[in-house]
Amino acid sequence: MGGPTPQLLDLLGVENILVFVMVLARIAPLFILAPVFSSRQIPSQVKIVIAVALAIGLTPAADPGKAIEGGTYDLMAMIAVEFLVGFALAFALVAVTAALEVAGTILDFVVGFSFGAQIDPISGNQNSVLARMYGLLGVIIFLTIGGDEWVIRGIARTYELVPIGEVPDTNLLVGGAVETFGSIFASALQIAAPVLLALVLADVGFGLVSRVVPQLNVFAVGLPIKVIVGMLLIGVSLPLVGTWVQSELEQSVGSALRTLRIA
Repeated sequence: MGGPTPQLLDLLGVENILVFVMVLARIAPLFILAPVFSSRQIPSQVKIVIAVALAIGLTPAADPGKAIEGGTYDLMAMIAVEFLVGFALAFALVAVTAALEVAGTILDFVVGFSFGAQIDPISGNQNSVLARMYGLLGVIIFLTIGGDEWVIRGIARTYELVPIGEVPDTNLLVGGAVETFGSIFASALQIAAPVLLALVLADVGFGLVSRVVPQLNVFAVGLPIKVIVGMLLIGVSLPLVGTWVQSELEQSVGSALRTLRIA
């Protein structure tokens, strides 16, 4: 066999190709879940090129230093394990942006913007105005603080914790996933709490006014006032949200790495 493809395979070596495939399997979940990496505004061809380039760059660092042995089913199982490890890191990252979007959805309902739901071009979901705004804010902060670099470093760090061919502790992974999923709504309430509390107090005030002045159309008067109050408080709280996102991203990467231990 003297074709160019067999010569290229001989040059690269079967072991290097297997390591490359394993690295690509661990990177793939980032382009399915992780913020920015999974954006629908990035063409699929570009995602594939970036994933392959990252896999090529990480292959030397991911080399386990021993031969990858086994049959077809063993290799498929190893690929599944690699995908699971990458999924754990990607899920921890997407939880932060999910919390932002849930907070925006709660505020949309309270302020009244939920009536104007639109299609979010980033996630492809039907979100309202504030949910889209908080989602875009999370993406901007993610890029501003170098979140993409954190993700790549986190992926490289996973090979020190769970080398290729090793199986992570599933109990830790499941416990970390449950904890992360449970923290989404709690984090969303933390983000929306200042605006939510003010708007609830405003509703209470409108309720008292309607009892004192029954002929006043509280709905017609209250809706624009709630919008104004809500937007003012959101503008005031945005710097705090930015600080929260930065700290949560750091904690998410750290907590995801702590759940990765060899069984």
